[in-house]
Amino acid sequence: MERFIENAMYATRWLLAPIYIGLSLGLLALALKFFQEIVHILPNVFAMAESDLILVLLSLIDMALVGGLLVMVMISGYENFVSQLDIDEGKEKLSWLGTMDSSSLKMKVAASIVAISSIHLLRIFMDAKNVDPEHLMWYVIIHMTFVISAFAMGYLDKLTKH
Repeated sequence: MERFIENAMYATRWLLAPIYIGLSLGLLALALKFFQEIVHILPNVFAMAESDLILVLLSLIDMALVGGLLVMVMISGYENFVSQLDIDEGKEKLSWLGTMDSSSLKMKVAASIVAISSIHLLRIFMDAKNVDPEHLMWYVIIHMTFVISAFAMGYLDKLTKH
């Protein structure tokens, strides 16, 4: 009976596989939105003010960072919690594949969130004249919360590894 329960619990890791497939659909949606923005920008690029173009480009960078985060979580999460990826010898292999455990994945996610938050905050600062000062203060507080949390996670990770 104990062996059956252990095998059943171990097999439930495969319930995560559809979640990672769902994240890939989210990545597809993000890619569609990215190219929708590109299609909107190109015809109007010469009529746009420089600051407006920079805001749109920061938005695109934001989407690219989120896309990278999705790929990292999908592939690394699948490899850590479901099954190793069997990639043929001659095929291209990501350099970090098989090297990221759940702890390093958490650190990379935290760093990505800080980077995404930084770009979002930069977009807000570029349009600061149209933002209520109280809202601006809250954006900075939230961003600093992400920064401090990422730093604390890194520090605790370093403490537990020594």
